[in-house]
Amino acid sequence: MDSQPRTTANDPAITLETEGLILLPGQPFVLTEAERDLVSPRFSDGRAKNISLGPTGGVRGAAPDPEGRRRLADLMSRYRTWAEETVRDLAPGYGPHLERGRTSLRTREVAEGAESKRRDDRRLHVDAFASQPTGGRRILRVFTNINPEGVDRVWRVSRDFEGYARRWADRIRAPFPAEAWLLRTLRITRASRTRYDALMLGLHDAAKLDDAYQAAPPGEEMAFPPGASWVVYTDKVVHAALRGRYMLEQTFYLPLEAMACPAASPARILERITGHTLV
Repeated sequence: MDSQPRTTANDPAITLETEGLILLPGQPFVLTEAERDLVSPRFSDGRAKNISLGPTGGVRGAAPDPEGRRRLADLMSRYRTWAEETVRDLAPGYGPHLERGRTSLRTREVAEGAESKRRDDRRLHVDAFASQPTGGRRILRVFTNINPEGVDRVWRVSRDFEGYARRWADRIRAPFPAEAWLLRTLRITRASRTRYDALMLGLHDAAKLDDAYQAAPPGEEMAFPPGASWVVYTDKVVHAALRGRYMLEQTFYLPLEAMACPAASPARILERITGHTLV
């Protein structure tokens, strides 16, 4: 039987930073009657993995229907506002530092679009973005299962980031001199890829490509029923999305100085493992 995500009423910022995941009680975000028809593949352009809204506007991945795109933008904007208020309520100290990332509506089944091991989110990993280095900023994401057919979103979760990192850290090459400058000059990355970013990306790829690790994965399965919302540091919680369809997601970035427990961050853990200053 699948175990359920843990909840907490005490020190949510500390819990988020050490445990990595909080399940919100009840069904805190509910679609309006006018929004329910948007939960459908017909609004997707059929190519993008998600329909998404940029931090300052602009819808990607949606079909070329102006009215549909406007309604999708309204839904994702409402979700973004709710997610931001939720994070600020959970951890008021994050408020001045919270940076918005993209908001997404995921209408595909998890298995769709997994054309390679690196892109297959059913394989355990922590988040690291090849084109968008964080420079040590934390990746905090809010998820809501909006499946209209009563289907759970099922993840496998391991909270042992240090064990995950130690498995491959000594095999990840350090960036060569001027690599960050070259990647940014060629517009392969949107910011300079630090040694931390290179190590996190290397760990992401090493985990997804390690068939032995994926065949006997650590952790436990967690089932998130329709209506459930959860907040996760996806740069630390080792996770895989096993099954599910139809979800809203909001990404935020937070600097290390906003952390209530900086020593629990991936950057500080990796610095202890490697003996190098990474951020």
